Order: sequence, then C-alpha cells, then structure tokens
Amino acid sequence: MFFFESLETHHILAWFAVLAGLIILNEVSRRSMWAGIASFVILPIVLTFTVWQETTTAEGSTVGTWFHWAKVYSCLAGCLGFMALRYIKGAVNNKYMLFFPAFILGFNILEAVIRDFQVSSFGLPSLHDGMMIQGGLWNIFNGVAGILNIVTICGWVGIFVSTKKSKDMLWPDMLWFWIIAYDLWNFAYVYNCVPDHAFYAGAALLISCTIPAFFIQKGGWLQHRAHTLAFWMMFVMTFPSFVDSSQFAVKSSGNVEALWFISILSFVVNVAVFVYQFRRIRSRKLSALRDELYTDLPAYHEVAALKEGYVAPTK
Repeated sequence: MFFFESLETHHILAWFAVLAGLIILNEVSRRSMWAGIASFVILPIVLTFTVWQETTTAEGSTVGTWFHWAKVYSCLAGCLGFMALRYIKGAVNNKYMLFFPAFILGFNILEAVIRDFQVSSFGLPSLHDGMMIQGGLWNIFNGVAGILNIVTICGWVGIFVSTKKSKDMLWPDMLWFWIIAYDLWNFAYVYNCVPDHAFYAGAALLISCTIPAFFIQKGGWLQHRAHTLAFWMMFVMTFPSFVDSSQFAVKSSGNVEALWFISILSFVVNVAVFVYQFRRIRSRKLSALRDELYTDLPAYHEVAALKEGYVAPTK
C-alpha cells in the first residue's frame, strides 16, 4: 500500500475497535467530573509508579523517548486544566484561565514541530527509538505547517462552558477548516516521526476526536482531542507491543513519495488557512490576540447558541 504495509482483516477490525473505544471513553469522561478525575488523575498516577517504569525502559521499547513522556503529561495537564475551567465556579470568566487552552494546544503542537525538525537530520532509513525512521526535507515542510497551525489558533477569548449537563468547554472560533488543517499536519507528523504508530496514532486517534467535534458536540474539538489523546497515550505506554510487535501492529511502508505527499498536503492546507485568516484580519481590522475572527459565520453561531445569555443575530 502507499502509506502502510499490506492490511489484513484483523488490522482493519482493530483500527475500528481503537476508534470506537476512544470515542466511547471520551463520551464517558466528558459527561462526569468524577469519571474525569478517575481517568486523568487516579489512573495516570497509578500507571506512572507501576507499569510505565517497566514498559518504557524495556529493551526495544518505542515509548521511552522524551517525546512520549512529555506528550502524556502535557495532554493530561490539558485535560485537568479544561476540567478546572468547566467545574470551578467563575474560572471561565478569568481571561488568564481562558488563555490556558490556547497555550497548552500551542505547546503540544510545538513539541511535535521540534521533533519534526530533529528527525529531518536523520537522513537515510535508520533505527531510532525502536523503529526505522527516515528524515528529509519533508520534515521541514511539515514543521513549518505546524508553526502556521500554531499561528492560526484564534478566538480563545470566546471560550465558554456549555449550558448542557455535560458542561463542555466550547470554542466557537475553532471551526472545521482549522481542525482539518490540524488533522493533516498531525497525521503527517506521526507518519514522519513515529511511522510504525501512524495507522492508529495518526488516523484512528485523529478521527476519534474529529467525529464528535463534527457530529456529537460541535465546538468541543479541543476537549475531545485532549481526552482521546490522553487515553491513547496511556494505552500505548501501558501496552506498547500493541503497536510494536503484536499481530495488530501495522508498519509504515517507508515510501518516500508518501512522506512527501502527506507533508506537502499538510503544508499547502495550513498555508491556505493562514492566508484566509490573514485576509480576514486585515479586511475586518481585527486582532488575532484580542478578537474572535469568525463571529459572522453560521458555524460559529451554532456553537455560541449553547452559551448562557446568547442572543441570535438579527438578519
């Protein structure tokens, strides 16, 4: 295949099982504060001092790198920060607290951008962190796409907590085109830098938060992303053999054309979002740091309607 080695039925079934499992775990953890505490406080504390001490240091482990440790704790920090916004009275009215989601999102993207630039120097296929990785100019293109993805994070001042029982953290200005640009960038990153995990950690993981953002709770993409990423990172650090050596593991094809294709696609789409946003800021005399940029779009108001005191715009 173009991106991966040949897939068999059990690989495809496992992919859908991962996708469904992450969506279900996200739904459970977002609907209850106590489920969130059990998932993102108690469980990782237990795993840190028991299982992960062995799985990350085992010979040939692919999950013992600085990136995996940084990623699991940064996304857990995101989950807890978002819970603070959702459940602590008045927290969502604090502008400094509102900046936290944008900060942790940008920080997570920056972690991957640094890794992409680092991998670009690897050159010909060689063994790194237990898997074959090939670095090249495609990493630079995708690293730049990641920087643009950070730059186009906007409208954090409009984050609010839903009036629904689930009290979701919603971000009206984070619309579908930015999400798609992020998904393409992140898949390219995983395919470039953690190639043998990309079938699950690239495709299934990204879709598991995009589906609820488009069809279950719009405006909640970042919350969905933090939850599904935290669950996946905890799972893969606990059972690294699932993606490394089990019958369900799917290896990258190592195709240079595939590396170029996904990285250039990521770059082009993120440039397009950047240009669109820049033109909107300039024509409407807005500030990317202080203003919401898409308040005139129907997709924005569909999310904003869940805010207490919302008044629909007159036509």
